[in-house]
Amino acid sequence: MKAFIQQQLEQAIVSLKKQQIVPEDIQPRIAIDRTKDKSHGDFANNLALMLAKPAKQNPRALAELIVKNLPTSDLIIKTEIAGPGFINFFINPNYLEKQIDSAYADSRLNVELIETPQNIVIDYSSPNLAKEMHVGHLRSTIIGDAVTRTLEFQGQNVIRQNHVGDWGTQFGMLLAYMEELRAQNAEISKNLADLEVFYRAAKGRFDESEEFANRARFLVVELQSGNEECLTLWKEFKDISISHCQEAYQRLGVSLSLEDIRGESAYDKDLSVVVSDLDKKGLLQESQGAKCVFLESFKNKEGEPLPVIIQKKDGGFLYATSDLAAIRYRQSSLNADRALYFVDARQGLHFQQVFEVARLAEFVKPETTLEHMPFGTVMGEDGKPFKTRAGSTPKLADLLTEAEERAYELVKEKNQDMAEDELRHIASVVGIASVKYADLSKNRTSDYTFSFDSMLSFEGNTAPYLLYAYTRVASIFNKAGIEMDSITADVVLNEEKEKDLASKLMQFNEIINQVGKQGMPHFLCAYLFELAGLFSSFYEACPILVADNESQKQSRLKLAALTAKTLQQGLSLLGINTLERM
Repeated sequence: MKAFIQQQLEQAIVSLKKQQIVPEDIQPRIAIDRTKDKSHGDFANNLALMLAKPAKQNPRALAELIVKNLPTSDLIIKTEIAGPGFINFFINPNYLEKQIDSAYADSRLNVELIETPQNIVIDYSSPNLAKEMHVGHLRSTIIGDAVTRTLEFQGQNVIRQNHVGDWGTQFGMLLAYMEELRAQNAEISKNLADLEVFYRAAKGRFDESEEFANRARFLVVELQSGNEECLTLWKEFKDISISHCQEAYQRLGVSLSLEDIRGESAYDKDLSVVVSDLDKKGLLQESQGAKCVFLESFKNKEGEPLPVIIQKKDGGFLYATSDLAAIRYRQSSLNADRALYFVDARQGLHFQQVFEVARLAEFVKPETTLEHMPFGTVMGEDGKPFKTRAGSTPKLADLLTEAEERAYELVKEKNQDMAEDELRHIASVVGIASVKYADLSKNRTSDYTFSFDSMLSFEGNTAPYLLYAYTRVASIFNKAGIEMDSITADVVLNEEKEKDLASKLMQFNEIINQVGKQGMPHFLCAYLFELAGLFSSFYEACPILVADNESQKQSRLKLAALTAKTLQQGLSLLGINTLERM
């Protein structure tokens, strides 16, 4: 509806330009806002105030001219001019009724497919395989996955890229430790069951033994030179480590698979080519033995260009080098139109520099967009980065287990007679959903506080509240013995609460577009929370199963069913399953 009103206003401006009322060279940005007070209409616009000065017109008089030149439509039943020149639009309830009927009958709930799909490469999760996944990996993984699901729902061609850290100096240390264990006839897989313990043991040996440290450094060189024995050990470690990641993805309901993994090692042979190509472009300069690209747009306090180090003095490569190789692959092999990077906000400068180098080197087409989608830090309730009581970063698996156990206690308290297997299933859904939703409902650019008590609450903008809202609607149909998809009657909107709910339901397409464009799942969370609240108000004010007549009952059932479908679809795009009972 917002897009339609925007088109109407654009046509009105074209008409006013032809009448030489609005200057021809003016290209106004037309913003349509939803009104908070429905007595002022459904939508409002301040276009007349924006154009008054260049058009040399009184704002209110110009607003009247804009309204006069609006094309006729069935959507807008009335317009009003408010204050100094705001234009308020009132939507025809009959149009809204038809849209509700149409959305109810559509498996996509009237969410439009993109006319010209893009190839969108999304870099997310990207754990370091030297360690087990921890809370620091949570945000990239679930935010990236929610945006991926949303873009796919829009019809975009999404290509997942899990850029795992599976190469580099720490692997020499791990390989040396694996070598020692094998010499002791120890079972590697058993020792790798807890990656954190394995990593700490290897690091301990590295720190305490110069002989071990030298062996580790030697093995790095051997690994990167293609030594078969080193590659075999490395592959064994990598496979077991990846299986830990896949277990976490499965528990989280994340759509990453083994086929989506393309780690740093995949670009190893291309790194020297990247250096050579940057040199051919005249971009490389030597600084203290290292090969660097100096960017004029990034300067230090003294006003000198900052270097992007491409190759170290000892010949080693850095993250910038592998990221440049990955960008070139994503353009040349995956034909990316848009590349999104869901990576910690602290890496902002790194990506700004790498993206600029990639453009200077012509590794990407001018029209290809490279977008860092930064996110903040997971904080503890003490206001510091989230740690365990022992001071270490919490393992993701342990967090999820605790969330499930806490959810189990809550659900069991409310359902004393429920079977154990059903209790466990509900607890798993609620626990995982709570962890995910608590993160996704926050603006991704902000830090957020991790609190089990807050995320498992049945009050406020939480997963338990929304899951309960869905079960509440489902229970209406269970009680009536009616299938949600079986309603054939048309919707009739007479009561204000019916119109409010219907209007919110029709915003779903708009919200999906926002999430896809800006990579902000919290827009969808806020929408679902508002939708659940409006349904609650509708349910209290408008009896459904004991409505005044059958026609009214069927109309309200259809509104309830579309609410349930929208909640379920919205939560699904966030990677959250719904329940029929809690």
